[in-house]
Amino acid sequence: MNYFTANPMPFTGFLSRILLLIVIYCLTTSHADCQSVSDFGIKPDSYENVTPRVQKIIEHIGKNNISKLVFPKGRYDFWPDGAIRAKYFVSNTSTEQEDSLKVKTIGMLFKNMKNLTIEGNGSLFIFHGKMTTVLFDRCENVFFQNIHIDFERPTMSEMRYTNVTEGGVDLEIHPDAKYSIEDGQLVWHGEGWKTNHFHAVEFDTTVKTMRYADWKTFNNSKATEIRPGLVNFETPPGFKPISGNILTVRDIIRDQVGMFILESKNVTLQDVGMHYMHGLGIVSQYTENITMRRVTCAPRKETKRIIASSADFMHFSGCRGQITVEDCKFSGAHDDPINVHGTNLRIAEKLENNKLKVRFMHGQSYGFNAFFAGDEVAFVHSSSMQRFAKGKVKAVNRTSDREIELTFEEAVPQNLEPNDCVENMTWTPEVLIKGSHFTRTNTRGILLTTPRKAIIENNTFYKTGMSAILIEADAEGWFESGPVRDVTIRNNTFVDCAYQGGPENAIIAINPSNKIADIKTPVHFNIKIENNIFKTFDYPILFAKSTKGLIFSNNTVIRTNDLKPQSTGKKMFDLNACSEVVISNVRLEGDVLGKNIKLNNMRKSDVKLDKNSSLMIE
Repeated sequence: MNYFTANPMPFTGFLSRILLLIVIYCLTTSHADCQSVSDFGIKPDSYENVTPRVQKIIEHIGKNNISKLVFPKGRYDFWPDGAIRAKYFVSNTSTEQEDSLKVKTIGMLFKNMKNLTIEGNGSLFIFHGKMTTVLFDRCENVFFQNIHIDFERPTMSEMRYTNVTEGGVDLEIHPDAKYSIEDGQLVWHGEGWKTNHFHAVEFDTTVKTMRYADWKTFNNSKATEIRPGLVNFETPPGFKPISGNILTVRDIIRDQVGMFILESKNVTLQDVGMHYMHGLGIVSQYTENITMRRVTCAPRKETKRIIASSADFMHFSGCRGQITVEDCKFSGAHDDPINVHGTNLRIAEKLENNKLKVRFMHGQSYGFNAFFAGDEVAFVHSSSMQRFAKGKVKAVNRTSDREIELTFEEAVPQNLEPNDCVENMTWTPEVLIKGSHFTRTNTRGILLTTPRKAIIENNTFYKTGMSAILIEADAEGWFESGPVRDVTIRNNTFVDCAYQGGPENAIIAINPSNKIADIKTPVHFNIKIENNIFKTFDYPILFAKSTKGLIFSNNTVIRTNDLKPQSTGKKMFDLNACSEVVISNVRLEGDVLGKNIKLNNMRKSDVKLDKNSSLMIE
């Protein structure tokens, strides 16, 4: 007799037991690899302060090598009470006078963690007071995804002009912008803070532009509350803003940041909404390989705000490997949506044959690790921005927050000049910015300086106040390094950008800080601008200085009329000390202004034009 036919039950029971063991194994294995905050009693939509409990969970998953932290979908509130407070120096943030302590109040701190996914399932994290929302400190292989971050009371205040008369204006204040009136003066306050450090930008609701404004008028005007949320100001004669426009006011002190990614590797933000950030935005500092995919930096629609950050949205300082920004949305920044750069440190003193003292020069950038043993560096003449020699770091000795002693494997160059700088070449990234949308900013769209390959493609830049794309190289102001060697800008659409004015404020500007503009010593090399559409009303398409190998080809320029030309004598191309320039197949549609090319410190033969080009070289 066939046992399997005659006795089916024993085998079925055996299979059931095996399947049960498999299920139990899978469940226990899954639990070991995945931790939900609900396992620790945290429930969404409770409006309770989850900060200290979430931090305990983070410490738990770190100790137990758990690879996934899950938040069931809902709202989670993070308050400063119980948050970790730790000292961090962050590039481009604050001076010693503005923020001497450099203490960050951190909603979620991930430190020395590897192979971790933080899954939000579309949750909304609401932060209170002034906080740095998330901080990754020396982490590796991290995914942060499906999470929206916002503040209950942003440190930005918004208000709309509703009634403008001679001698007075009414301002309708956004419900999220808390205020009081003290001795006839309006004071902004929030959850545990109030401020007098104002910086204002006005949004024109008709033409959708943002321009710098002045809050001093209101500081010197008597304020009277008509009703909650509506305040009248007695303003001086001649002050007549446009009714319906929105005035946005921020605290200028960058004592916190939106998110901080420090000395980490392989970090990905995916399907993330950063709907408000205090101070600088998402700062990636000396981190290798960063991906920003479908990250929305813009207010949530339901809040009816227009501003999402009081400074940059994404700031990459001293990073390396690959930076990828893909299919992102940027709307409502008081500064640049994207800034990619290194930091030039000025040579303060030659200590030994192979040893230099270098110094952080800009007031808001100092104190962080700018060099590591083994790093390759370039020595830079600040006057010409020329990288004139190379070196390799043997040892680093931090002597103060401002100064570092660098010991090199070989002797430093003999031809050092006053104010020369040292640039870290190891910590420079390749960059890809694609498929993204930039709008509602009074400054630039992208600032980019890296010697490695960079591609900016398939993006839309809609009414950026200054240049949509700015390539500098700076050893005088912000000390943001450095000269580029391979940049491609292709298949982008630019709409009415650079309306703030100034010849260097072209739609695309290449403007290094070198004082000596000599065609024989170019700063930048190999910049290709191809197959783009420029919809513009007036200003130069391109301003370029000290660039060799500049190609502008197969681009279309279309005249628009939403904005009025602001002055005469503008040039479509303004070139200074450039060489090997090719301008070809430029298609003009409509009454495009300034069909000419202005040259400074260069010859007509340095520019190659189509034989039948309608453009003229002056």
